[in-house]
Amino acid sequence: MEQQKKYFFAVDLGATSGRTIIGNIAEGKFQLEEVTRFPNNLIEQGGHYYWDIYALYFEIIRGLREVANRGLEITSIGIDTWGVDFVFIGDDGAILRNPRAYRDPITFDAMDDYLKHVISRKEVYDVTGIQFLNFNSIFQLYAMKREGNTALKNAQKILFVPDALSWMLTGNEVCEYTIASTSQLLDPRTKQLDERLLSSLGLTRSKFGKMVNPGTVIGVLTDEVQKLTGLGAVPVIAVAGHDTGSAVAAVPAKDEKFAYLSSGTWSLMGIETKDAIISDLSYERNFTNEGGIEGTTRFLKNICGMWLYERCRLEWQKAPLSSPEGDTNVQQGNEAPSGADRGALSHAVLQSSAMTVEPFRSIINPDDQAFAAPASMIDAIQKYCRNTNQPVPETPAEICRCIFDSLALRYRQVFQWMQEFAPFKLEVLHIIGGGSLNKYLNQFTANSTGATVLAGPQECTAIGNIMMQAKTAGIVADIWQMRAIIANSIELVEYKPQDKAAWDAAFDKYLSITNKQ
Repeated sequence: MEQQKKYFFAVDLGATSGRTIIGNIAEGKFQLEEVTRFPNNLIEQGGHYYWDIYALYFEIIRGLREVANRGLEITSIGIDTWGVDFVFIGDDGAILRNPRAYRDPITFDAMDDYLKHVISRKEVYDVTGIQFLNFNSIFQLYAMKREGNTALKNAQKILFVPDALSWMLTGNEVCEYTIASTSQLLDPRTKQLDERLLSSLGLTRSKFGKMVNPGTVIGVLTDEVQKLTGLGAVPVIAVAGHDTGSAVAAVPAKDEKFAYLSSGTWSLMGIETKDAIISDLSYERNFTNEGGIEGTTRFLKNICGMWLYERCRLEWQKAPLSSPEGDTNVQQGNEAPSGADRGALSHAVLQSSAMTVEPFRSIINPDDQAFAAPASMIDAIQKYCRNTNQPVPETPAEICRCIFDSLALRYRQVFQWMQEFAPFKLEVLHIIGGGSLNKYLNQFTANSTGATVLAGPQECTAIGNIMMQAKTAGIVADIWQMRAIIANSIELVEYKPQDKAAWDAAFDKYLSITNKQ
């Protein structure tokens, strides 16, 4: 009789949607299957933005119940989410209110206020090595303290979102290392929350759970959850609770001499190192040091990724329909195609049409503040080009080509910086995440950086979550065996550099344009 397969249950939560996924490993390969998918709705009330933590808990229970109904044997459960946000727990063991979302406007001026009046920017960076973003946990907590937030005043424990959901499943409070590292409260040298930074917020270390590393067993499902789901005392594992930590754990590298580009709405380019890199130069270039599995550090920089393209595509989709007699060719203008021709706005058509127009005609700095949250991304791109005395891209094809060229050139700049910091020669760039499917941008990235690019996997976050659970279960020994299994389970697409002279000249143009801004 064939032995029943054992599955790992991954909860992968993003800022707009979530999924539950099961995975198993057999004969040196893994398999994944999505169980449920659901929205993660941002709630606006009273001028603030909140996450519905109870809705997320409900969806986890629903996914577990579905697995139980199918008679599958679950070895363990792991949860990863976005970073920085947290939940307040009262002394009666109840959640005090839904957690604030990092997009809450209360943080807009909190960072500058804190750095001016409490602890200086350089001092905070020297302790944490974390890039400055107004929504980092330290500034959220400062803003709440400043407003007299009653949930903060009465909090017995502060749990980051994946830790809070694990607590709801097990009743045990922990502070998982990778998610804590996003807070800008953690010292990567000591791998503990910094007492001085906590004190500046009126907090003590006791307000947070016990620090645990990925691979720690948090506890088993409570009797209540067992009854709700029909499962037994299944262990809940602290995986890399920060979704980027789980994603990077799934990079199918053969050795340490690699850089990664987690490509999606935002691009994260980095290297994996044994120790944090904190220097005047990393401070000047706003690089960040986040926790990884097995004590590693993810030294990386945020880059505005496919956000530019996605926002433009959304504008074209929302544009009024052309008349039946009107022009419906996607290359002929910014107006949307007619209803019968909406396929012209598909990723395949938009991306391929961008290859038909002149390269490097218009170049932007994707990380310019003008593209952070404009009312119209199309207008913002056109204005940038106009202000830098370049031809203004008009058609969707021209705008998409401008975006792809510019992203690849920005990747080159950051890749060169990364090589300056890396203690080893970077021999390959792994592109993971949804953006790894964009074959044109992948080739441009190889051309621009001069590095061999390996694209895949797309589902890196869920894979990293499940692989960490498999390591805890003793099925894999370490990160390199995890990565070997991943490489053996997927088809990586290789891109070799081409057209060096043209891309070198384009990079010079990029620098001359962006250095003036």
